[in-house]
Amino acid sequence: MAAPLSDVAIEDYLKVVYSHTEWQEQPITGTQLAARLGLSPSSITEMVKKLAARGLVEHVPYGAITLTDEGRIRALRMVRRHRLIETWLVERFGYGWEEVHDEAEVLEHAVSDRLLDAIAQELGHPTVDPHGDPIPSAQGEVDRPPAVRWDTLTSGSGRIVRVSDRVPELLTRLAGRGLQVGSEVEAGERDAELATAVWVAIE
Repeated sequence: MAAPLSDVAIEDYLKVVYSHTEWQEQPITGTQLAARLGLSPSSITEMVKKLAARGLVEHVPYGAITLTDEGRIRALRMVRRHRLIETWLVERFGYGWEEVHDEAEVLEHAVSDRLLDAIAQELGHPTVDPHGDPIPSAQGEVDRPPAVRWDTLTSGSGRIVRVSDRVPELLTRLAGRGLQVGSEVEAGERDAELATAVWVAIE
């Protein structure tokens, strides 16, 4: 008999499905989900079936995986936890923005709602995390600014509004160049690799 799906596993899957489409429109596939979670495609297939049975995702065989309304609510709850904790670690404990993701992955499942609310209040209810990703409100509302990826900016300049935290080395390189959320960048000065991890609002 297959092992039951834990709440931690459910929360991790939903968060990845949500984050995949946060800054672009193409839904995630089973292959992409397997790569993100470091699991085999067959394991992902079984997991997705269980999530679908619980009414948390919709899935076309060999096709896209999308969140139901209930799945989105649960995903946003975890995204809020993750990003508030990242912000807390940077602002109150001196972590670098390249260090906080893995710590938040652990803490997001352990922190109580009461403590999370206290963290949000102590930080002044921030609306973005250290990487520029929007922090959902306690009601599940998200305010994402219009932005394009830096490598698609063909001319002019823009202001960095978001940096992907999937590759810590890129965050370190950006910091080494003095670039962070809020920095102004030009289309012609981009580094090809760094530009794929940076979103800018066109000025």
